[in-house]
Amino acid sequence: MSFVITATAETFRLAEVFTISRGSRTEAQVVTVFVTRDGITGRGEAVPYARYGESMESVLAQIEALPKGLDRLSLQAALPAGAARNAVDCAFWDWEAKSTGRPVWALAGLPAKPRPEITAYTLSLDTPDRMQAAAARNQHRPLLKIKLGTPDDMPRLEAVRRGAPDARIIVDANEGWTAETYTALAPHLIRLGVEMVEQPLPAGADDLLAEIARPLPVCADEAVHDRASLPHLHGKYDMVNIKLDKTGGLTEALALNAAARAQGYKIMVGCMVGSSLAMAPAILVAQGAAITDLDGPLLLAEDRYHALTFDADGVHPARPELWG
Repeated sequence: MSFVITATAETFRLAEVFTISRGSRTEAQVVTVFVTRDGITGRGEAVPYARYGESMESVLAQIEALPKGLDRLSLQAALPAGAARNAVDCAFWDWEAKSTGRPVWALAGLPAKPRPEITAYTLSLDTPDRMQAAAARNQHRPLLKIKLGTPDDMPRLEAVRRGAPDARIIVDANEGWTAETYTALAPHLIRLGVEMVEQPLPAGADDLLAEIARPLPVCADEAVHDRASLPHLHGKYDMVNIKLDKTGGLTEALALNAAARAQGYKIMVGCMVGSSLAMAPAILVAQGAAITDLDGPLLLAEDRYHALTFDADGVHPARPELWG
């Protein structure tokens, strides 16, 4: 009996407008996939991303066009890395856990039961005054991620540090800087205690990162999708940001994690803005990562039933009722 694979579009309202250098949004639009066989259903979630040529319609069409008779392993060749494969892959993992009674972490051969991981909390791009106020409201959080990527980011950096004088800070430029802008900002990033900068230059136009000084770690995001991306990062980046919507699911994310570590990269595990269902499999990849950025549910005004728990210990692994 073949798996029955279905997909649907869902929308979750955001708690506040979320802005990066490429635009703003007020809701998270996600694709939810259901994989059913033998009366058991597994679920997965993906967030189509226009930056990678995806839309809700294109991702749903990819899933609807899948041939019959697929399983998780044959799926890897049936779809390219991206949101569509992610949702189906994670649904297969969830189905396997439910059908065997074994958690995904054990099925995947991870060495230990997953533990909570401290996660970054993202402050979206805004005016300096509003970013300072947002930083002050969230200064109790151990790690803040600042969305930047404009020619006028210095006042924003200063404002966030005033608002949260003791928080750890990382910065995401979302491909919005030039090499000259990054070089000028780098000393100030260090002065303000910034620990890492994510994707300062556009992917595909980032060769200058191999030629200029990198006084603080630089993390690849848009420049890395799956293991095939790794040769293009050499000498330019110190970290890689693993997102399941880029890798095309947990299967490739685990493989990329192992390969990147073997090549000396530190690991960041990130997310698109989605629900707890999208974060749940990523928590397995985030075990022991240098930086975890799985705050999607914290940005929502509404979430799934059996949502993930976030507390002082970080984001906790999912309960079986949610996933895995």
